[in-house]
Amino acid sequence: MSNQTSVVEFLLLGVTDIQELNPILFAIFFTIYFVNITGNGAILMIIISDPRLHSPMYFFLGNLASLDICFSTVTVPKMLENFLSTSKTISFLGCITQLHFFHFLGSTEALLLPVMAFDRFVAICKPLHYSVIMNNQLCIQMTVTIWIIGFLHALLHSVMTSRLRFCGSNHIHHFFCDVKPLLDLACGDTEINLWLLNTVTGTIALSPFFLTFLSYFYIITYLFLKTRSCSMLHKALSTCASHFMVVILLYVPVLFIYIRPSSGSSLDQDRVIAIMYSVVTPALNPLIYTLRNKEVRGALNRKMRRWLQLEEI
Repeated sequence: MSNQTSVVEFLLLGVTDIQELNPILFAIFFTIYFVNITGNGAILMIIISDPRLHSPMYFFLGNLASLDICFSTVTVPKMLENFLSTSKTISFLGCITQLHFFHFLGSTEALLLPVMAFDRFVAICKPLHYSVIMNNQLCIQMTVTIWIIGFLHALLHSVMTSRLRFCGSNHIHHFFCDVKPLLDLACGDTEINLWLLNTVTGTIALSPFFLTFLSYFYIITYLFLKTRSCSMLHKALSTCASHFMVVILLYVPVLFIYIRPSSGSSLDQDRVIAIMYSVVTPALNPLIYTLRNKEVRGALNRKMRRWLQLEEI
């Protein structure tokens, strides 16, 4: 890997060039990251400890919470370190590793959302067959499959990016190592890398997006044709509201940043959008599920009551 490049480290320019803002931004992003770790950690703990939540829906929600914790951890700690440090360097190997895990966890989460939508489709449209269709074996197989696909997708980017020659500037106009900023620094032909980004990553972003909305289309169509009742439709869709909000929060910025042409790309826009889907959205997900989901709220209340009773003893 070292003989492919004369650059041994990169300089992450971060979120802003205004040094006076760094302490304020550190406090803001540290708070968001703390909310992410605490909220998703609480959801994960509740799902594991409460037998009432041992169902496919919450099995997938547990995977989502794990992904959100890991996804932010790939980028946020390094960003927080750079807010307080004069040296904003990252080694070549560290940069490629960060790129790999960012795309690995991000694409896995994107693939998980249509699986969660499919689970809701089966629960609403085929309730009598739900336990047969969404059995433990199928849930585990689907989960393992999307984690493997996410890993292989990230491996394509990390291997192909590591083979590029970097002979000029080592300044990355971003707060983490991503494919687009690194391609701007590469010397030589990056056509294959751009094809991978636009075609493979585009497919992984778009396909789950359409599959998710296809599930909701079938749910709405089924309910209208079967019940013709707005109240039943509202009741059924209310169980999907949390998932739908998560889909919107993740896919809208991801589609915007990766599907649009590189020629129309703005570095400042890219950084703002990346903050949305890699920092803010993972912190909002547990709040959305806690506020919208009665079973999660109930399990959380039961857990809190047990803790209070133990403290009194």
